[in-house]
Amino acid sequence: MTDELSPAERYAAARLRAAEEATALAPFREMYDFELDPFQIEACKALEAGKGVLVAAPTGSGKTIVGEFAVHLALTQGRKCFYTTPIKALSNQKYTDLVKRYGADRVGLLTGDNSINSEAPVVVMTTEVLRNMLYAGSQSLLGLGYVVMDEVHYLSDRFRGAVWEEVIIHLPESVTLVSLSATVSNAEEFGDWLDTVRGDTEVIVSEHRPVPLWQHVLAGRRMYDLFEEKSPQGDGQAGRREVNPDLVRLARMENSRPSFGRDKRRGRTMREADRERERRQRSRIWTPGRPEVIERLDAEGLLPAITFIFSRAGCEAAVQQCLYAGLRLNDEAARARVRSLVEERTSGIPDEDLHVLGYFEWLEGLERGIAAHHAGMLPTFKEVVEELFVRGLVKAVFATETLALGINMPARSVVLEKLVKWNGEQHADITPGEYTQLTGRAGRRGIDVEGHAVVLWQRAMDPAALAGLAGTRTYPLRSSFRPSYNMAVNLVAQFGRHRSRELLETSFAQFQADKAVVGISRQVQRNEEGLRGYRASMTCHLGDFDEYARLRRELKDRETELARQGVAQRRAAAAEALEKLRPGDVIHVPTGKYAGLALVLDPGLPAGRTGGHRGLEYHDGPRPLVLTAERQVKRLAAIDFPVPVEPLERMRIPKSFNARSPQSRRDLASALRSKAGHHDVRRHRKQRSAAADDTEIARLRAAIRAHPCHGCDEREDHARWAERYHRLLRDTRQLERRIEGRTNTIARTFDRICALLSELGYLRGEEVTDEGKRLARLYGELDLLASECLRDGVWEGLKPAELAACASALVYEARAADDALPPKLPAGGAKEALGQMVRIWGRLDALEDEHKIKQAEGVGQREPDLGFAWAAYRWASGSGLDEVLREVEMPAGDFVRWCKQVIDVLGQIAAAAPEGTVARSARRAVDGLLRGVVAYSSVG
Repeated sequence: MTDELSPAERYAAARLRAAEEATALAPFREMYDFELDPFQIEACKALEAGKGVLVAAPTGSGKTIVGEFAVHLALTQGRKCFYTTPIKALSNQKYTDLVKRYGADRVGLLTGDNSINSEAPVVVMTTEVLRNMLYAGSQSLLGLGYVVMDEVHYLSDRFRGAVWEEVIIHLPESVTLVSLSATVSNAEEFGDWLDTVRGDTEVIVSEHRPVPLWQHVLAGRRMYDLFEEKSPQGDGQAGRREVNPDLVRLARMENSRPSFGRDKRRGRTMREADRERERRQRSRIWTPGRPEVIERLDAEGLLPAITFIFSRAGCEAAVQQCLYAGLRLNDEAARARVRSLVEERTSGIPDEDLHVLGYFEWLEGLERGIAAHHAGMLPTFKEVVEELFVRGLVKAVFATETLALGINMPARSVVLEKLVKWNGEQHADITPGEYTQLTGRAGRRGIDVEGHAVVLWQRAMDPAALAGLAGTRTYPLRSSFRPSYNMAVNLVAQFGRHRSRELLETSFAQFQADKAVVGISRQVQRNEEGLRGYRASMTCHLGDFDEYARLRRELKDRETELARQGVAQRRAAAAEALEKLRPGDVIHVPTGKYAGLALVLDPGLPAGRTGGHRGLEYHDGPRPLVLTAERQVKRLAAIDFPVPVEPLERMRIPKSFNARSPQSRRDLASALRSKAGHHDVRRHRKQRSAAADDTEIARLRAAIRAHPCHGCDEREDHARWAERYHRLLRDTRQLERRIEGRTNTIARTFDRICALLSELGYLRGEEVTDEGKRLARLYGELDLLASECLRDGVWEGLKPAELAACASALVYEARAADDALPPKLPAGGAKEALGQMVRIWGRLDALEDEHKIKQAEGVGQREPDLGFAWAAYRWASGSGLDEVLREVEMPAGDFVRWCKQVIDVLGQIAAAAPEGTVARSARRAVDGLLRGVVAYSSVG
């Protein structure tokens, strides 16, 4: 080929090769034993040319190569590189990788728990650590040349996403930004914003998966392909993918079958197991059991596999089911290696805690090659599972979706049990983005030729809908950026209010809002054209129909208002009656799922709100906890009491009563029925409507009858056009308000926050006061509450364990719904301080209302949750793990995670408080909490 080139062409080719060999990319490529992909080379070249880059590519495609090239460039140029990740586990993994390549002396690690060689030229850290460094003006930023933001799509995260935008906005202009993201559908929009705030940024999007992914549905004994490739036509067109017709036929056949819900022989509802057995007998199709699925994958050579189950309890149950089924995926040699590694990694855990943590059952599963992986597990246990899985010693992992966003743990196959998950409020279908993230784990680059995503057959499954999920590979990146109190004082301290306002207007949130305004403006223009047509159609020859329509609307509005007032009065009377309830009152619940006799266990008056701080004591009225005559303990809401309720009887609640004990509930419910079962509860009589006697309604009806248009033959036709006109007018006004509301939204929120902080004395014009400087050192959702507690001396004189209990209320948020008994609290100083904290929050909540700062918009202080106070107090007091976990009924992993968050906030309190009793108590509380499994788990 070279011989065919002319001398000039050979000279040009030689010069090109020499130029390429002179770049930093050439020696970097030689570090890898595989060829870089085109998108990786394109991104690296852009970086070397001095541009920032945004790389959006599928999971497992090798995006991090670009981040590693930024590290290489920094070291070559004698500059620093910070490599940021969203979670500590990813930071630990990346730190280990970079140490292997560049040596421990050139690489450092900074997370909330750990600091290793923090002044090294390359430092791996969590994104929050970099944000804090920027606000503190850390000397470590000197000489910084590159920042890699791995998993930058976390910017959409409702709770932590703002941190990514803060870093991007506040990084010095001299720093080159490398943004690595999952495939998002609006990468160009995000790239445009980066171009605006960071300068020249190259957007590189790759849809190519290095390992092809095959989609399947497992139904009964058969594995169906989800898609069928149609062969190309003769005109040169490529083949196209269609949903497998066998699967469509199967769904049609199965979904048309009747559901056998009753046992006709016995005339009662069948148990689920019986129903499943009958379904199997009537059909060759069923949802395979978990052991059955693993055996099938093993037989097909599709292990290792990750099965996603959207429930922690489901993951643990799946492991037990596989063990009971006698599954063994490891031979004797592998079992010995597993035991050796596990004993080495867990040697630091005290022996007395192993039994509490379920160590021996967990080890039995690992030796067989089976494990669970979820946030409720001890971090050490999760790390061991991850290591064994990567080594091929665990072949079946049952995990919650948190694993999909975690560390590098690819598998040959991914199994999805269901396509529905609990999102914190309701059971909802998983989104295309979530499906892509979960199935992205399938297929290990350099190991597997192809990856496999297997969805288990479920009754009423729609193959077309599943194909839509599998075929939509992207999801949009939406900003979750909102100013916070801590952010406000830090910005004002560095830039002043005016410059801070300008900076916030450069956020991605404002960028997206401004772009949306263009589309809304076009809609307003279309609506205005429609309004002109409707006005012409409603014209009446007898008079002004607009005036007549206005009278009809006023009448309707007045009737609606009177009806609403009646409902509000009844609600107020019902709420007043509920406030008078006391434990031991027997009531009749008038409506709802739990209608009937009930015994009040707890009146449900929110702590610290009984005095009321602004006329409205409660957000939604009292929520009494009751025992029904059917033995259920439930927390009711105002909706269950449309009319006032009065006690029918009084009963004594035994001190030994335990709401969690079925026997206790049965005995007390029986006593309730005996005591009050004879009461005949009369229905509430409906009162006369207020509209019947209203003079304004009478006046409007007379005016309508007297109007000339009332006699028009086409009156109702005109009225329909008038109704359309006013409905469209209302919609148009709403759109105009949205345009107004979306313009400068972030800056307006910042102004409100600054106004509140000025009222509380944290800001004085352009100056940050001493109180404000303290707030600047407190990060977290309840930053302002923590600062107010320090200012009011709420924590003065508390013992370390008592302060740990109070600090827990600043970070803890319960997972379960609010239908449990009030949390157990430590007695003495801690209980009093917690009560004061809730009262201070009430005061702040009222202030936020006055300044129109709304929690629903992601700004402001949520109510402190006291649910972890007892656990933190007991652990900091030196109690054993067995005792604490038994008392609080919490998984070990959750307990460790919350302890570490309490330790983090105590560290902030120690740094922010003036040197004295509170700072000393905070440091001692940290020492009290950082022991046993909590200390052992603090590895990064």
